[in-house]
Amino acid sequence: MAENIEHNLIQLLSGTHFDESTSELCDFTLEEQNAAAEAQGVQPSASSNFLPVLGRTVTYIVACVIINEHDEVLMMQEAKESCAGTWYLPAGRMEKDEQIVDAAVREVFEETGLNIEVKSLLAVECAGGSWFRFVMTGTVLNGELKTPARADKESLQAKWISNMNELSLRSKDILPLIDLGKQFKHRGQTNQVWHGNILPARKSHTKNYLRLVAVIKKRCTNRAHVLVSEKNSYHFPTVEVHPQRSVHATLRKFLIELFGAELPQHRPQGILSVEHCPSENGQNDGICMTVLVAFRPALEDVSLLGKCIWQELSKEIDERLIAVVSGKNSTLPLHVVR
Repeated sequence: MAENIEHNLIQLLSGTHFDESTSELCDFTLEEQNAAAEAQGVQPSASSNFLPVLGRTVTYIVACVIINEHDEVLMMQEAKESCAGTWYLPAGRMEKDEQIVDAAVREVFEETGLNIEVKSLLAVECAGGSWFRFVMTGTVLNGELKTPARADKESLQAKWISNMNELSLRSKDILPLIDLGKQFKHRGQTNQVWHGNILPARKSHTKNYLRLVAVIKKRCTNRAHVLVSEKNSYHFPTVEVHPQRSVHATLRKFLIELFGAELPQHRPQGILSVEHCPSENGQNDGICMTVLVAFRPALEDVSLLGKCIWQELSKEIDERLIAVVSGKNSTLPLHVVR
Protein backbone atom coordinates (compact mmCIF):
# COMPACT_ATOMS: atom_id res chain seq x y z
CA MET A 1 0.00 0.00 0.00
CA ALA A 2 2.67 2.51 1.07
CA GLU A 3 4.66 2.24 -2.14
CA ASN A 4 1.55 2.60 -4.31
CA ILE A 5 0.32 5.70 -2.45
CA GLU A 6 3.76 7.31 -2.64
CA HIS A 7 4.04 6.50 -6.35
CA ASN A 8 0.67 8.14 -6.98
CA LEU A 9 1.63 11.14 -4.85
CA ILE A 10 4.80 11.63 -6.90
CA GLN A 11 2.66 11.60 -10.06
CA LEU A 12 0.33 14.23 -8.59
CA LEU A 13 3.21 16.43 -7.45
CA SER A 14 4.44 16.27 -11.04
CA GLY A 15 1.02 17.39 -12.31
CA THR A 16 0.34 14.10 -14.10
CA HIS A 17 -2.26 11.37 -13.60
CA PHE A 18 -2.16 7.73 -12.61
CA ASP A 19 -4.36 4.76 -13.45
CA GLU A 20 -7.26 4.79 -11.03
CA SER A 21 -11.03 4.54 -11.52
CA THR A 22 -12.53 7.54 -9.74
CA SER A 23 -16.05 6.24 -10.35
CA GLU A 24 -15.27 3.04 -8.42
CA LEU A 25 -13.27 4.75 -5.67
CA CYS A 26 -15.42 7.81 -5.00
CA ASP A 27 -15.94 8.10 -1.24
CA PHE A 28 -18.85 10.55 -1.25
CA THR A 29 -21.00 10.38 -4.37
CA LEU A 30 -23.75 12.83 -5.25
CA GLU A 31 -26.25 10.12 -4.38
CA GLU A 32 -24.71 9.82 -0.91
CA GLN A 33 -24.63 13.59 -0.51
CA ASN A 34 -28.33 13.77 -1.38
CA ALA A 35 -29.13 10.97 1.07
CA ALA A 36 -27.26 12.84 3.82
CA ALA A 37 -29.19 16.04 2.99
CA GLU A 38 -32.54 14.24 3.07
CA ALA A 39 -31.66 12.71 6.45
CA GLN A 40 -31.36 16.29 7.73
CA GLY A 41 -34.70 17.26 6.18
CA VAL A 42 -33.11 19.15 3.27
CA GLN A 43 -34.45 18.64 -0.24
CA PRO A 44 -31.59 17.76 -2.67
CA SER A 45 -30.88 20.47 -5.25
CA ALA A 46 -29.29 18.21 -7.89
CA SER A 47 -30.13 14.85 -9.39
CA SER A 48 -28.06 11.93 -8.12
CA ASN A 49 -27.62 10.94 -11.78
CA PHE A 50 -26.06 14.28 -12.82
CA LEU A 51 -23.55 13.92 -15.64
CA PRO A 52 -21.20 16.67 -16.83
CA VAL A 53 -21.99 17.20 -20.52
CA LEU A 54 -20.33 20.17 -22.19
CA GLY A 55 -22.85 22.67 -23.56
CA ARG A 56 -25.72 21.08 -21.66
CA THR A 57 -24.97 20.66 -17.97
CA VAL A 58 -21.47 22.16 -17.58
CA THR A 59 -19.57 25.11 -19.01
CA TYR A 60 -15.79 25.10 -19.36
CA ILE A 61 -14.02 28.33 -20.29
CA VAL A 62 -10.39 28.80 -21.33
CA ALA A 63 -8.47 32.05 -20.96
CA CYS A 64 -4.85 32.83 -21.84
CA VAL A 65 -2.37 35.27 -20.34
CA ILE A 66 0.35 35.64 -22.98
CA ILE A 67 3.22 38.00 -22.14
CA ASN A 68 6.00 38.93 -24.56
CA GLU A 69 9.64 39.84 -23.97
CA HIS A 70 8.66 43.48 -23.39
CA ASP A 71 6.27 42.51 -20.58
CA GLU A 72 3.31 43.39 -22.79
CA VAL A 73 0.08 41.39 -22.55
CA LEU A 74 -1.77 40.00 -25.56
CA MET A 75 -5.27 41.53 -25.59
CA MET A 76 -8.20 41.33 -27.99
CA GLN A 77 -11.02 43.76 -28.74
CA GLU A 78 -14.48 42.27 -28.45
CA ALA A 79 -16.78 41.99 -31.46
CA LYS A 80 -19.84 40.64 -29.63
CA GLU A 81 -22.74 43.10 -29.63
CA SER A 82 -23.11 42.97 -25.84
CA CYS A 83 -19.54 44.17 -25.24
CA ALA A 84 -18.31 45.39 -28.64
CA GLY A 85 -15.25 47.63 -28.50
CA THR A 86 -14.12 46.60 -25.03
CA TRP A 87 -10.90 44.67 -24.42
CA TYR A 88 -10.26 41.31 -22.78
CA LEU A 89 -7.86 38.41 -22.63
CA PRO A 90 -8.24 35.82 -25.41
CA ALA A 91 -10.90 33.55 -23.92
CA GLY A 92 -13.94 31.51 -24.78
CA ARG A 93 -16.01 28.39 -24.26
CA MET A 94 -14.61 24.96 -24.88
CA GLU A 95 -16.32 23.05 -27.66
CA LYS A 96 -17.61 19.49 -27.70
CA ASP A 97 -14.89 16.79 -27.86
CA GLU A 98 -12.17 19.40 -27.22
CA GLN A 99 -9.18 19.11 -24.91
CA ILE A 100 -8.48 22.03 -22.56
CA VAL A 101 -5.14 22.95 -24.15
CA ASP A 102 -6.50 22.58 -27.69
CA ALA A 103 -9.36 24.94 -26.84
CA ALA A 104 -6.89 27.54 -25.56
CA VAL A 105 -4.79 27.34 -28.74
CA ARG A 106 -7.92 27.66 -30.90
CA GLU A 107 -9.31 30.65 -29.00
CA VAL A 108 -6.04 32.58 -29.12
CA PHE A 109 -5.70 32.00 -32.86
CA GLU A 110 -9.32 32.93 -33.63
CA GLU A 111 -9.21 36.12 -31.57
CA THR A 112 -5.64 37.34 -32.12
CA GLY A 113 -4.30 35.62 -35.26
CA LEU A 114 -1.35 34.14 -33.34
CA ASN A 115 -0.44 30.51 -32.82
CA ILE A 116 0.74 29.70 -29.31
CA GLU A 117 2.20 26.83 -27.35
CA VAL A 118 0.50 26.45 -23.98
CA LYS A 119 3.11 26.07 -21.24
CA SER A 120 1.14 25.83 -18.02
CA LEU A 121 -2.08 26.33 -16.15
CA LEU A 122 -2.04 29.45 -13.98
CA ALA A 123 -5.29 29.05 -12.04
CA VAL A 124 -8.72 27.45 -12.04
CA GLU A 125 -11.83 29.51 -11.36
CA CYS A 126 -15.26 28.12 -10.62
CA ALA A 127 -18.80 29.37 -10.12
CA GLY A 128 -20.99 26.74 -8.53
CA GLY A 129 -19.94 23.23 -9.40
CA SER A 130 -20.72 23.33 -13.10
CA TRP A 131 -18.85 26.42 -14.44
CA PHE A 132 -15.06 26.32 -14.62
CA ARG A 133 -12.49 28.63 -16.21
CA PHE A 134 -9.03 27.26 -16.90
CA VAL A 135 -6.48 30.08 -17.04
CA MET A 136 -3.29 29.28 -18.94
CA THR A 137 -0.10 30.88 -20.16
CA GLY A 138 2.24 30.15 -23.04
CA THR A 139 4.45 31.51 -25.78
CA VAL A 140 3.81 32.68 -29.33
CA LEU A 141 5.06 30.40 -32.09
CA ASN A 142 4.02 32.32 -35.20
CA GLY A 143 1.10 34.05 -36.85
CA GLU A 144 0.04 37.58 -37.76
CA LEU A 145 -1.52 39.89 -35.18
CA LYS A 146 -5.11 40.63 -36.14
CA THR A 147 -5.69 44.19 -37.39
CA PRO A 148 -9.02 46.06 -37.76
CA ALA A 149 -8.90 45.20 -41.46
CA ARG A 150 -9.27 41.52 -40.51
CA ALA A 151 -12.07 42.03 -37.98
CA ASP A 152 -14.62 39.22 -37.79
CA LYS A 153 -17.22 37.80 -35.40
CA GLU A 154 -14.46 36.54 -33.08
CA SER A 155 -12.78 39.91 -32.45
CA LEU A 156 -12.19 43.37 -33.91
CA GLN A 157 -8.42 43.37 -33.47
CA ALA A 158 -5.61 42.31 -31.12
CA LYS A 159 -2.72 44.25 -29.59
CA TRP A 160 0.21 43.90 -27.23
CA ILE A 161 -0.55 46.16 -24.26
CA SER A 162 1.77 47.37 -21.51
CA ASN A 163 -0.68 49.59 -19.58
CA MET A 164 -4.16 48.21 -18.92
CA ASN A 165 -5.35 51.67 -17.87
CA GLU A 166 -5.23 52.67 -21.54
CA LEU A 167 -8.05 50.27 -22.36
CA SER A 168 -11.76 50.06 -21.74
CA LEU A 169 -11.95 46.56 -20.29
CA ARG A 170 -14.91 44.25 -20.65
CA SER A 171 -14.34 43.31 -17.02
CA LYS A 172 -11.63 43.96 -14.44
CA ASP A 173 -11.75 40.32 -13.35
CA ILE A 174 -8.77 39.66 -15.63
CA LEU A 175 -6.43 42.09 -13.85
CA PRO A 176 -5.46 39.63 -11.07
CA LEU A 177 -4.93 36.96 -13.74
CA ILE A 178 -2.58 39.26 -15.66
CA ASP A 179 -0.64 39.98 -12.46
CA LEU A 180 -0.43 36.24 -11.79
CA GLY A 181 0.83 35.62 -15.33
CA LYS A 182 3.56 38.24 -14.95
CA GLN A 183 4.64 36.83 -11.60
CA PHE A 184 4.82 33.35 -13.09
CA LYS A 185 6.84 34.58 -16.07
CA HIS A 186 9.37 36.26 -13.76
CA ARG A 187 9.31 33.58 -11.04
CA GLY A 188 13.01 32.84 -11.49
CA GLN A 189 13.88 36.38 -10.41
CA THR A 190 12.46 35.95 -6.89
CA ASN A 191 13.18 33.73 -3.90
CA GLN A 192 9.61 32.41 -3.81
CA VAL A 193 8.87 28.75 -4.52
CA TRP A 194 6.70 28.40 -7.62
CA HIS A 195 5.07 25.38 -9.18
CA GLY A 196 6.51 24.16 -12.44
CA ASN A 197 4.70 23.95 -15.76
CA ILE A 198 1.47 22.09 -15.01
CA LEU A 199 -0.66 21.08 -17.98
CA PRO A 200 -4.04 19.34 -17.79
CA ALA A 201 -3.51 15.58 -17.75
CA ARG A 202 -5.45 13.76 -20.46
CA LYS A 203 -7.60 11.34 -18.53
CA SER A 204 -11.31 10.72 -18.93
CA HIS A 205 -13.75 10.89 -16.00
CA THR A 206 -17.44 10.05 -15.98
CA LYS A 207 -18.26 12.76 -13.46
CA ASN A 208 -16.62 15.78 -11.83
CA TYR A 209 -14.46 14.91 -8.85
CA LEU A 210 -12.23 16.44 -6.19
CA ARG A 211 -9.36 14.23 -5.08
CA LEU A 212 -8.00 15.14 -1.66
CA VAL A 213 -4.34 15.10 -0.66
CA ALA A 214 -4.58 15.94 3.04
CA VAL A 215 -1.28 16.31 4.87
CA ILE A 216 -0.60 16.42 8.60
CA LYS A 217 2.47 16.12 10.85
CA LYS A 218 2.86 13.57 13.62
CA ARG A 219 4.17 15.25 16.75
CA CYS A 220 6.33 12.43 18.08
CA THR A 221 8.21 11.90 14.80
CA ASN A 222 7.73 15.26 13.01
CA ARG A 223 7.03 13.17 9.90
CA ALA A 224 4.34 14.08 7.37
CA HIS A 225 1.38 11.74 6.86
CA VAL A 226 -1.28 11.76 4.13
CA LEU A 227 -4.90 10.72 4.44
CA VAL A 228 -5.75 7.44 2.70
CA SER A 229 -9.20 5.95 2.14
CA GLU A 230 -9.63 2.21 2.65
CA LYS A 231 -12.93 2.05 0.73
CA ASN A 232 -12.64 -0.76 -1.88
CA SER A 233 -8.88 -0.22 -2.15
CA TYR A 234 -6.32 2.22 -0.76
CA HIS A 235 -6.54 5.61 -2.48
CA PHE A 236 -6.65 9.34 -1.87
CA PRO A 237 -10.15 10.32 -0.63
CA THR A 238 -12.37 11.46 -3.50
CA VAL A 239 -15.70 13.31 -3.61
CA GLU A 240 -18.09 14.00 -6.47
CA VAL A 241 -18.46 17.74 -7.10
CA HIS A 242 -21.96 18.99 -6.33
CA PRO A 243 -23.15 20.94 -9.41
CA GLN A 244 -25.19 23.44 -7.37
CA ARG A 245 -22.54 24.26 -4.76
CA SER A 246 -19.20 25.98 -4.93
CA VAL A 247 -16.22 23.64 -5.06
CA HIS A 248 -15.15 24.90 -1.64
CA ALA A 249 -18.59 24.02 -0.25
CA THR A 250 -18.27 20.51 -1.68
CA LEU A 251 -14.82 20.21 -0.10
CA ARG A 252 -16.07 21.38 3.29
CA LYS A 253 -19.00 18.93 3.26
CA PHE A 254 -16.57 16.14 2.43
CA LEU A 255 -14.19 17.10 5.23
CA ILE A 256 -17.08 17.07 7.69
CA GLU A 257 -17.92 13.58 6.45
CA LEU A 258 -14.32 12.52 7.15
CA PHE A 259 -13.59 14.41 10.39
CA GLY A 260 -16.95 15.36 11.89
CA ALA A 261 -18.64 18.73 12.38
CA GLU A 262 -15.81 20.13 14.51
CA LEU A 263 -13.29 20.36 11.70
CA PRO A 264 -9.61 20.60 12.68
CA GLN A 265 -7.95 23.83 11.60
CA HIS A 266 -6.89 23.40 7.99
CA ARG A 267 -5.96 25.34 4.88
CA PRO A 268 -6.73 24.43 1.26
CA GLN A 269 -3.40 25.13 -0.48
CA GLY A 270 -4.54 24.87 -4.08
CA ILE A 271 -4.60 22.43 -6.98
CA LEU A 272 -1.88 19.89 -7.69
CA SER A 273 -3.34 18.51 -10.92
CA VAL A 274 -6.26 18.76 -13.34
CA GLU A 275 -7.45 15.78 -15.37
CA HIS A 276 -9.83 15.91 -18.33
CA CYS A 277 -10.44 14.11 -21.59
CA PRO A 278 -13.74 13.94 -23.49
CA SER A 279 -15.24 10.46 -23.49
CA GLU A 280 -15.10 8.53 -26.74
CA ASN A 281 -18.88 8.45 -27.03
CA GLY A 282 -19.12 12.18 -26.35
CA GLN A 283 -21.66 11.65 -23.61
CA ASN A 284 -19.77 13.17 -20.68
CA ASP A 285 -16.94 15.57 -19.97
CA GLY A 286 -15.86 14.95 -16.38
CA ILE A 287 -12.86 16.55 -14.73
CA CYS A 288 -10.88 15.57 -11.65
CA MET A 289 -8.96 18.17 -9.66
CA THR A 290 -6.52 17.12 -6.95
CA VAL A 291 -6.62 19.59 -4.05
CA LEU A 292 -3.90 19.88 -1.43
CA VAL A 293 -5.13 20.56 2.14
CA ALA A 294 -2.75 21.11 5.06
CA PHE A 295 -3.86 20.51 8.65
CA ARG A 296 -2.41 22.64 11.45
CA PRO A 297 -2.95 20.39 14.52
CA ALA A 298 -0.76 17.36 15.09
CA LEU A 299 -1.99 13.96 13.96
CA GLU A 300 -2.33 12.86 17.59
CA ASP A 301 -4.97 15.59 18.14
CA VAL A 302 -7.20 14.78 15.17
CA SER A 303 -9.96 12.17 15.12
CA LEU A 304 -11.12 10.39 11.98
CA LEU A 305 -14.54 9.09 10.97
CA GLY A 306 -15.19 6.47 8.32
CA LYS A 307 -12.77 4.23 6.49
CA CYS A 308 -9.66 6.41 6.44
CA ILE A 309 -6.18 6.15 7.91
CA TRP A 310 -3.07 8.35 8.03
CA GLN A 311 -0.09 6.97 6.10
CA GLU A 312 3.42 8.01 7.03
CA LEU A 313 5.59 9.18 4.13
CA SER A 314 9.18 8.26 3.47
CA LYS A 315 11.69 10.97 4.30
CA GLU A 316 12.26 11.87 0.64
CA ILE A 317 8.55 12.32 -0.14
CA ASP A 318 7.98 14.00 3.23
CA GLU A 319 10.51 16.72 2.36
CA ARG A 320 9.13 17.18 -1.13
CA LEU A 321 5.52 17.49 0.02
CA ILE A 322 6.33 19.82 2.92
CA ALA A 323 8.19 22.09 0.49
CA VAL A 324 5.00 22.32 -1.58
CA VAL A 325 2.89 22.97 1.52
CA SER A 326 5.28 25.73 2.62
CA GLY A 327 5.38 27.52 -0.74
CA LYS A 328 2.83 30.27 -1.35
CA ASN A 329 2.79 29.69 -5.13
CA SER A 330 3.66 26.00 -5.26
CA THR A 331 0.12 24.95 -6.28
CA LEU A 332 -2.46 26.31 -8.73
CA PRO A 333 -4.89 28.78 -7.14
CA LEU A 334 -8.53 27.67 -6.99
CA HIS A 335 -10.75 30.75 -7.06
CA VAL A 336 -14.49 30.92 -6.49
CA VAL A 337 -16.14 33.60 -8.63
CA ARG A 338 -19.69 34.89 -8.31
